[in-house]
Amino acid sequence: MSLFTDDDLQPPLGQQPERIAPSKRVIVGWSMIAVAVVVTLVLAVVPAPYVIEQPGPAYNTLGTDEPVGANSDGETKPLISIPGQKTYPTKGSLDLLTVSVVGNPDTRPSWFEIASAWFDPSKAVLPVDDVFPPGTTTEQSNAENAALMVNSQQDAVAAALNKLGYEFPEAVAVKQLIKGTPAADVLKVGDEILSVNGKAVPGVATLRKLVTENGTEKAAQLGIVRDGVASTVQITPTRSAGQVVLGIGAGMDYTFPFDVKIQLNNVGGPSAGQMFALGIMDKLTPGYLNGGKRVAGTGTIDNEGNVGAIGGIRQKMFGARDAGATVFLAPASNCDEVTGHIPSGLDVFAVKTLDDSIKVLDAVSSGGSTSDLARCPAS
Repeated sequence: MSLFTDDDLQPPLGQQPERIAPSKRVIVGWSMIAVAVVVTLVLAVVPAPYVIEQPGPAYNTLGTDEPVGANSDGETKPLISIPGQKTYPTKGSLDLLTVSVVGNPDTRPSWFEIASAWFDPSKAVLPVDDVFPPGTTTEQSNAENAALMVNSQQDAVAAALNKLGYEFPEAVAVKQLIKGTPAADVLKVGDEILSVNGKAVPGVATLRKLVTENGTEKAAQLGIVRDGVASTVQITPTRSAGQVVLGIGAGMDYTFPFDVKIQLNNVGGPSAGQMFALGIMDKLTPGYLNGGKRVAGTGTIDNEGNVGAIGGIRQKMFGARDAGATVFLAPASNCDEVTGHIPSGLDVFAVKTLDDSIKVLDAVSSGGSTSDLARCPAS
């Protein structure tokens, strides 16, 4: 039974029902929700002045040009092939690692993507100008990285063949002259540099070392060859950006005894040099350099076998772990970025030269002790 009729619930004729105004707390709450929605929408679409580095594909230098783990029905090619030479079976992997960059000066990630990347240890957030210097287009950056990759491949071939005892012509050559420097009035592009103060110059690293030892207080005696004619010139080095320099861009010229073909498209930069060199050595020598195990690594290389620092090493370690590697060869000069950021299950060795890397691989291959080998500290 109802205690009230519908008429009892209606207000008197001509009188509006009393409206209760929302409380100040309710108004503030809804206002905050509205602001949050607007901010979220803005963060989701407004580009940030940053880019994101994250692990890219891994490639087995002993395998094909397909990324590790890829399932492709398309045509594949050996990543390293040496036609006309006796090569030997390989096993396991010597993986090179890459870094993918999300964003560029033309298409930048949103603030929402940036915020998400901050909390992912496998990713790094960098100012866009650090990755793409102002005035450099994306196309120019890609072209520069492609050139660096070609040069690194040549240096890797030279390092491997030198380590295996092959003899072939190789020379340090002047590739660029810097205006206003001591060398600009003395040297010419194309000059070969044979010696500094009577000491032989087999590579660019030795050239830098000998020029630094000479200092800026006296002239260095450079033995050069120009148009087939040998001579000695004097240049007093200068100091630039804290380094003793001649004022040239030096590079290597090689005449290899046979072709080594490296097939790797859409990957740029010089950081795969060390792994290319190890892959070439494994193919040209009997047995398994890596003991048939999964090994990954990174680092530039020069013809003298020096392993140099690279960028994005934290992302590359995560890429190595995801590819199934448990051993990682890292440039010793990158250890400050490695320490405290090593993914679980990855043993990171610090290497300065190709000889260091081979010692690690020998120990891994034989199952021997690695306690006396240099490592990047875990923490």
